[in-house]
Amino acid sequence: MILTIDVGNTNMKMGAWDGDKLVFVAKLHTDTRLTADEYAVRFLQMMQLHQCGGALFDGAILSCVVPPLASVLKQAVERAIACRRVYMVSPGLKSGLNIKIDDPSVLGSDLVCAAVGALGKLEPPLIFINMETAISIFAINGDRTLVGGSVGPGVGISMEALSLRSAQLPHISLESPGPVIGKNTADSMKAGVLYGTAAMVDGMVIRMKEELGGEAPVQVIACGGHAKRIIPHCRETITVDENLVLDGLKRIYHKNAKAPSK
Repeated sequence: MILTIDVGNTNMKMGAWDGDKLVFVAKLHTDTRLTADEYAVRFLQMMQLHQCGGALFDGAILSCVVPPLASVLKQAVERAIACRRVYMVSPGLKSGLNIKIDDPSVLGSDLVCAAVGALGKLEPPLIFINMETAISIFAINGDRTLVGGSVGPGVGISMEALSLRSAQLPHISLESPGPVIGKNTADSMKAGVLYGTAAMVDGMVIRMKEELGGEAPVQVIACGGHAKRIIPHCRETITVDENLVLDGLKRIYHKNAKAPSK
């Protein structure tokens, strides 16, 4: 088995793979104050909760967009599974992804993994969307080359900005969204954030399809914590795969491992 961990600014997701089967998925809060030992304990607790002891793992791979945590988490995983084969997605690790942007080294490791996962599931050209703290929408052309994309504020940032910057607007949740034409403050805010985000995604997808330029039909796939909430309200055809980054991590691990996992 291999352990995959996707570390975001707000949360991290860990998944255990037995071959191509995802045995379990767990979410943890990202906390830059914790030590390697404290994270090791948390990882062990999650594995024990799902009846997967550290000794079952042949190796692990991490994607981390929080630089101060990269070394800490790598040490934590090495202690939790007692294995030295622990990879961190970085420019020096083989991904098999052709990246054609101004500086490929600045592309977030989570986006590299999402792209690899998307190419493993769909034929290009394609667009993949990662809806976490930010909403990242990137395009891969028919030659399997990542050619660029866009990054905008995520749902959580938008909701927080509304409440913090406007004294009369309350904190809300996006549960039970109402009509697009809201009749009260809460419903109007939900409509603006939820349907507004969906409309933005639709608009960006349409524009990116146009820029990809008359190639074969462009498929679109989305992942991230807010994808299941936003994508159903989009009018474009978009597949949701919540574990796309974990799938990409698994694929990158196998590209770099000297021996296949058991």
